This record gives sequence, structure tokens and C-alpha cells, in this order.
Amino acid sequence: MSDILVHTEAGVCTLTFNRPDKKNSITAAMYGALADALQAAEADASVRCVVFQGVETVFTAGNDIGDFLNNPPASHDSPVFRFLRGIAQFPKPVIAAVCGPAVGIGTTLLFHCDLVYAGDNAAFSMPFVNLGLCPEAASSLLVPQMLGYHRAAEALLLGEPFMAEAALEVGLVNRVLPPTEAAGYAQSVARKLAAKPISSLIETKRLMKKGQSQQVMATMAEEGQSFGRMLSEPAAREAFTAFMERRKPDFSQL
Repeated sequence: MSDILVHTEAGVCTLTFNRPDKKNSITAAMYGALADALQAAEADASVRCVVFQGVETVFTAGNDIGDFLNNPPASHDSPVFRFLRGIAQFPKPVIAAVCGPAVGIGTTLLFHCDLVYAGDNAAFSMPFVNLGLCPEAASSLLVPQMLGYHRAAEALLLGEPFMAEAALEVGLVNRVLPPTEAAGYAQSVARKLAAKPISSLIETKRLMKKGQSQQVMATMAEEGQSFGRMLSEPAAREAFTAFMERRKPDFSQL
């Protein structure tokens, strides 16, 4: 069974993280599948809306560390960067249903969604600093814009989880629901959007985002350069080695 499920029905394309035994951690192949699915959904005139979802206990634990170390993003056209550009520039409405942990990219992708519905068990975290890395997906721009600088600094510098109610308070999510209801609610909203004129949806989204679209892409590119450089530096090597060895990293000499 595919680690990314793609299902299109009644104008709604649903992309499901389907690797629950690995907490839906994302491999390079999965990023490629997501990028391809977004490209196909953009080209398909019958698709009016895209929904991202995981399962009731986990959205995604972020990058699969083993796969990430074996297949690091080596170029602008790496699967992860294709996916990030794809979701950042996707012209149609994007909804996410988030339950359980949403780690790293599991949180940063939400800043490119138009509507987010969370289970009350959702836990959002961006632990890039803890891995000796820097933010990605233009989150260094978008997180301060949404959360305000001090809350963004808390989220990005400490990298600690914040829960669904806190995400609701700062506007990252639209509504908090029981985990058993989040995906169904997201689908009901997607069906409402799918019944509306697609030209109006696309133009309204374009107008809302036009003021920052170029800045988002420029920030994403700059982050990507820094991320790639930092990936080979001592702090990241220590963080990933410690993760694989199941110990606490020691940054005292770095």
C-alpha cells in the first residue's frame, strides 16, 4: 500500500499520510509523490480543493531521519523542495486536518494551507534548532507574521510543542474538534468549497497572497541554501548521530 494515498472525489483531492507504523514520517519518495499529486491536482480542472490528512493519532512526525540522511536534499529540484514550491504556489484552496503530532514540515506546511482543522490532541512543533538546522518552507517569514515575533521565537528557538488550543489562539488553526471528527469536518468544508466557482476561489486566493508570494519564494530559497549548508556542519551531525543512537545530543563544544 502506498505511503501517500491520493483519492479524488466530487472535486476534492485528498492526500493522506499513510505510514502509521513510522508515525507518518516522510521519505524522499513520499515528498515526490506529494509534489506529483499537487501538480496533477492543479492541472485537473475537476479538482476544486485539496485536503491533507493523517490519521487520528498522528499527522506526521516530519522527516524520516534515516531516509533523510541517506537521501539529503541535494539540489533545488530535490523532492522536498518540489513539494514546498508546489504547496506554496498551489492556486486552489488547500485544507489540512491535523490530529496528533505535526512535527517540522508537518507544522510548516500548514502555513501554506488556507484552512486548518485540528483534533484536540494535535501537537505542533518546529524543532529545527534542536537538530542543528534552520527553519524551512518560508517559516522564518510566515511564523513571525502569524504568531508575532516573541511567540515565533519561542516556537522556533526552543522548538517545543504547542497544542491545538494555542494554535487556535494565534490563528494557525480555524477550529479544534475531537480527533474522530477532524477529518470529516475538513471534508465537509472541502465539499462546500468544491461547490463554488473555481475561478472565484483561485482569484480570491491569488489576491490575498499576492503581497507576499515573491517574498515567500525568496525566503524559501534562502532557507534552503542555509539548510543544505548546516546539514553538513558539526551541530547537525551531532544531533542526527544522537538521534540514531537514542541519546541526548551534546552541543557544549559546538
